Amino acid sequence: MSEGPQNDGSENAAVGTVYLVGSGPGDPELLTVKARRLLEEADVVLHDKLPGPEIIGSIPEETREDVGKRAGGEWTPQEYTNRRMVELAREGRTVVRLKGGDPFVFGRGGEEMEHLASEGIPFEVVPGITSAVAGPGTAGIPLTHRDHASSVSFVTGHEDPTKDESAVNWAALAATGGTIVVLMGVGKLPEYSRALLDAGMDPETPLALVERATWPDMRVATGTLGSAEATRDEAGVEPPAVTVVGDVAASYGRVREFLANDRVTDALADGTEEDATEEDATEEDAGDAE
Repeated sequence: MSEGPQNDGSENAAVGTVYLVGSGPGDPELLTVKARRLLEEADVVLHDKLPGPEIIGSIPEETREDVGKRAGGEWTPQEYTNRRMVELAREGRTVVRLKGGDPFVFGRGGEEMEHLASEGIPFEVVPGITSAVAGPGTAGIPLTHRDHASSVSFVTGHEDPTKDESAVNWAALAATGGTIVVLMGVGKLPEYSRALLDAGMDPETPLALVERATWPDMRVATGTLGSAEATRDEAGVEPPAVTVVGDVAASYGRVREFLANDRVTDALADGTEEDATEEDATEEDAGDAE
């Protein structure tokens, strides 16, 4: 790959490399070996909110820069993040752009990759475990099952607000059957659950909401497509969360007693769950949910 523009006009100055790194769903032990090594070697880590408090807290404060978004709070424009990656690389820095889940699953990794290429900046993609799979899996929900689902569809619940209309064909998804996994879909849950019902999907179809998958305060709420909004509101589910629609969502109830993932809490167990204290990431941040 070309070295790209030279730092400060000097022909001898090296341009740094930007690593687009997926952090997985949030559990530090689910970081890839390569991701952990790059975080230790990086000069600067530009991170979102979704890598989770434990992963972010493990990065030296002097090397990390928060370019994430919070609901109703701080918001970093994508243009700033793009510009910052280029600036740092042209200073000869090794830059990790740390994202939740996988960079290329609703994580704007594609946009950032193209921007770096247009500016002549060397980059490398380091895939991560997507929360679309890890979230349900940690909650004992298999996305495919020989008895229940032979296909799975991944969809975003938070599209670009500048679009004239949604690019998601909810009617086609309802007709396809199988499992539907919605990332960044907490806020729009009433709209897309209604769209699926209007398309003829059975209101008794099982549904699960997996909040903060693999984080210390992970929770799971279950219900049906017909009771989707009530399930969300009764449990107080907030972003980031993954929505699973389909027969496999009922698996959580069948296995929860023996599920050894010690981070999982039933959000509706006794109604005494305290509100999470960590600031919420917005659904735009997300990435993958990433």
